[in-house]
Amino acid sequence: MTIQTKRFFPTALFLILGVFLPVVLSCSGGGGGGGGDNGAVNTYSLSGVIQVPGNTAVDSDVNDPKAPYAANDSIEMAQNIPNPATLGGFANVKDAGPAGRSRQSGDPSDFFKVTLAEGQHVTLYIADSDAADLDLALYNTAGAMVKGSFGTSKTESIDIDVVGDYCLEVSAYAGASNYILVIGQVASPGLASDNLRLQGDFIPGQAIIRFHDRKVSEGDAKSDRDLGAAGCRVISGRAGGDMLITFDENPQADGLKAAAKGRHFASTLMEAKYRTLMMIKKLRHRGEFLYAEPNFRRRAVFTPNDPLYGLQWHYSLINLPRAWDVTSGSGNVIVAVVDTGVLLNHPDLYGQLTAGYDFVSDADMEVDNEPGIDDNPDDPGDQDPGGSSFHGTHVAGTIAALTNNRSGVAGAAWSARVMPVRSLGKGGGTIYDLVQGIRFAAGLSNDSGTTPERKADVVNLSLGGEDYSQAEFNAVQAARNAGLFIVAAAGNESSSVPFYPASYAGVLSVSAVDMNKELAPYSNYGTAVDVAAPGGDTFRDVNGDGYTDGVLSTCGNDASGRIAYVYRFYEGTSMATPHVSAVISLMKAIYADLTPGQFESLLAAGQLTQDLGSPGRDNNYGYGLIDAFMAVRAAQDLAGTGGQALAYLTVSPAALNFGGAVTSLDIMVENSGDDALDVQEITDDAPWLTIESMSVDDRGLGTYRLTVDRTGLPVGIYTAAVTVVSSANTVTLSVIMQVTTSTAMGNAGRHYVLLIDSSTGAAVKTLGVNINGAAGTYTYTITGVREGAYRIFAGTDSNNDGFINDACEALGAYLILDQPSVFTVESDMSDLNFSTEFRVNIQDLAPLSLSR
Repeated sequence: MTIQTKRFFPTALFLILGVFLPVVLSCSGGGGGGGGDNGAVNTYSLSGVIQVPGNTAVDSDVNDPKAPYAANDSIEMAQNIPNPATLGGFANVKDAGPAGRSRQSGDPSDFFKVTLAEGQHVTLYIADSDAADLDLALYNTAGAMVKGSFGTSKTESIDIDVVGDYCLEVSAYAGASNYILVIGQVASPGLASDNLRLQGDFIPGQAIIRFHDRKVSEGDAKSDRDLGAAGCRVISGRAGGDMLITFDENPQADGLKAAAKGRHFASTLMEAKYRTLMMIKKLRHRGEFLYAEPNFRRRAVFTPNDPLYGLQWHYSLINLPRAWDVTSGSGNVIVAVVDTGVLLNHPDLYGQLTAGYDFVSDADMEVDNEPGIDDNPDDPGDQDPGGSSFHGTHVAGTIAALTNNRSGVAGAAWSARVMPVRSLGKGGGTIYDLVQGIRFAAGLSNDSGTTPERKADVVNLSLGGEDYSQAEFNAVQAARNAGLFIVAAAGNESSSVPFYPASYAGVLSVSAVDMNKELAPYSNYGTAVDVAAPGGDTFRDVNGDGYTDGVLSTCGNDASGRIAYVYRFYEGTSMATPHVSAVISLMKAIYADLTPGQFESLLAAGQLTQDLGSPGRDNNYGYGLIDAFMAVRAAQDLAGTGGQALAYLTVSPAALNFGGAVTSLDIMVENSGDDALDVQEITDDAPWLTIESMSVDDRGLGTYRLTVDRTGLPVGIYTAAVTVVSSANTVTLSVIMQVTTSTAMGNAGRHYVLLIDSSTGAAVKTLGVNINGAAGTYTYTITGVREGAYRIFAGTDSNNDGFINDACEALGAYLILDQPSVFTVESDMSDLNFSTEFRVNIQDLAPLSLSR
């Protein structure tokens, strides 16, 4: 066997090893045998054990022909894997990738069977996303695809909503690549998930695209021809900006049907959505577009109820009456309500509105008898079952309904003005229309060809969805850069799943509280939440006034066939959001130069809110319940935002998964602030879980050990919550544990052990080893080693390119990979033990060659 190393300069290794020079040497095929210098040179043997983490798994049909093989090409052949899991694999389409087991025939699909818990996350990391496109799909026990992530970036991800048995599919759309599949409990930080997800809420047969600048310079006619050749038709927009296109009837249809052939979907709608995603993927692969993405829907986030008149308890909850003693707002401050439009003739909104626009472009969503976009943002109704919502009118009334007019309700900032912008229609709205509305409000170019005489100061977005959109992100960032405050509803799913636009950076995300200042049962929560406001709870009547505890505001009623101007109690984060928008407008009335950054600094300093829940910021209320009086006082005096950092309890790791074999894990409880705090109690809610202190100081800070007892528990997956309460804040971490009959140990696939000459960087010996299944380890012995200084590396060659340490391949080194040790051979050596693993975040090191 001929062995060589490729020259490389890894940061961690270079400081110790210097440069590896390419050297070609000959050695015996098994890595043994002495020889050399006519047999006069002494040779020795080296041996050790390579350990594998218990949650490690390997694709059973990688491209390496020497690796153990078992087909996993269909649901029926699905490979069992553990939970949690870090799995390394390889997938390719026919004739793609290095020569090996699957190049000619292809290995387009790998299926894995696994039990998953609610709240878990599955992430696919793609090694070579520039040359390959891999996808991720989730199937139920009936073999129907229920979720999927089909983007074109380095990662794909799926969130698990319901505990159960599933099959995961990693498929190759184009090219060949190694990959790592991670099943975990916490979403991977710092990764922008692609937006081609089957579970996304978008319109089948439509997409939003934007050409690269070089295509724009070629003109609209050329762009239209290119789109026509791709089987697409332009609905709205033009080259140089966002374009809404359709491909519901096009020459590519047969190809899209072929893409879906052989796959079982839960519904015809899901199949149509899959075809749409595949068409968008095809457009992305053409390379002509800055981006191509689905036309996501946005829906108003509230729960409507019957119209009732009553008291606006929500204003006193945030100290608005005291704030009104200082200001009721200013007509120079404008809040844009991008929503369903506003009933322009509602008597309690008369004189409170500025000129707006209607951007609902879809004929099926318009319902205003005015085809296309127009300058009339009146709300014709959205034809919801049981009557239209007139959602935007309700939002607008909370912000600036006429007050002291002896009629109707009060507005929170009644001297401010509302700019009505209609981007939602029947059944909700689309990203494309929403983007146009935001840009209009910000005084930026848009499809109307006009801009308002005076741009808005605040944009209220009581709407959203769970799909990330680059076009929407660009729009809110452009508005923010233009100086506008962007305030959005956190969502009504009682979930921590990111909800957009509220979860974008630079957007103020608003959760909802009830009359008792407790998180409303529907409100979303999580790391994106910045602040809370009254959203109501129409299932309760806490104050006993005979009316449900919703938020009361202006509304309409079209149940009779004509629109009546009424008032209604609604609940939702949609209702909470305009309270915050109104408070910002009160502050702007006092300090016109207030910026979003200054507001955020005041918010973080606790100068704008009543602190609810855990002291300091928490995931339910953000920095607390907005307080209008505190806010206007802060606007009067913007000084004093610094000071000592508050005590803040942190627990790491943030979640634990014991899998099916681990019995004990440790957590670290720490204070990340300056002020002192005391841990008051640590509790759990599971009889199979116990907690004991290991190394803890007199304030309760330190290391705690969590132990699970599976005795007598049926096979299945179990969840629990551990709550750590301190004098500063409370932290809850989730725990997953599995009971299984499997005794399988970790397996990182066939490994190649390389003995490296430390002076030359050349591999002088190589040895292939397979896992010892019973022990979950590799045992190796290298013979015929001459005296000298060496290092040992070991790794997989899943793609069979002749190198270990390609991206998404397992790698280990003696003693540890970050600092490989140099050792001197003067005699036989044993116990040269180390570990190997698939490292998702490992620094990109250059590969080591294996010419076999």
